[in-house]
Amino acid sequence: MTAKLRYLSPEWRVVAERRLRADLPPERMNYITSSMSNIYLNCPDGKENYLLFRFEKGALQELKLGEGEPPAAEFRVVGEYGIFSQISQAELGSLKALMTGKLKLKGNMVKALKLASVCDRIGHAKTR
Repeated sequence: MTAKLRYLSPEWRVVAERRLRADLPPERMNYITSSMSNIYLNCPDGKENYLLFRFEKGALQELKLGEGEPPAAEFRVVGEYGIFSQISQAELGSLKALMTGKLKLKGNMVKALKLASVCDRIGHAKTR
């Protein structure tokens, strides 16, 4: 039996990256080239954290976890830690969270809506 990892811990990031690489080959990611910073507000440690994803031709190039201001990305998604946690556990879809105002997006909304299913695939790969 494996111990439950704390969401957004360094250990969780390592497992999430391994699962993303194993479960999401470039063709499943529609060969996208993009980057996205998820900015987590009201984290349990009292800090603002981020998780940066960079994809090149559908392959994960970088998954970076940090605190404070994230690196530049094509998209910035801002929301409460609890909302992102629900998405990563496949309890809430990213598109629904965006459309109901639980997440705020900065970037091209049309492209982001096209990528919403990709974001859900990322969430499902991390929870498997």
